[in-house]
Amino acid sequence: MSNIQCDIVSAESAIFKGEASMVVASGIEGELGITAQHTPLITQLKPGEIRVIQADGTEEHFYVSGGILEVQPSLVSVLADTAVRADDIDEAAAIKAKEDAERLLKDSNKKQDLAMVQADLAKALAQISAVAKLKKNLKR
Repeated sequence: MSNIQCDIVSAESAIFKGEASMVVASGIEGELGITAQHTPLITQLKPGEIRVIQADGTEEHFYVSGGILEVQPSLVSVLADTAVRADDIDEAAAIKAKEDAERLLKDSNKKQDLAMVQADLAKALAQISAVAKLKKNLKR
């Protein structure tokens, strides 16, 4: 099986650059599994996990806040506002952000931007999920 080049870039820096046998990402229309010679496409990404499965079978896990995924037959490019390695996520901060967002959604007396609070909640849930998946894979 041939490999595909994968580049994950955030607004701050390049997070990953290397070859992969498969890249798995959450597009707005659903989960995508990309291998070499995939049909070209461009799609938006939901906040969530990107998995890069390398040629030797090891997996790299990343969290992206959303962004754009571009696929060419020999290249996958992830362009995100925020991208971090899953093992660099502050799990306690993500859990606190989730709890804060849930509290704001329940508190009808507060004047807040509902869409912003929902986006913060989605981001926190995606980070917690990425950390949980990383921990699960490390136990294998």
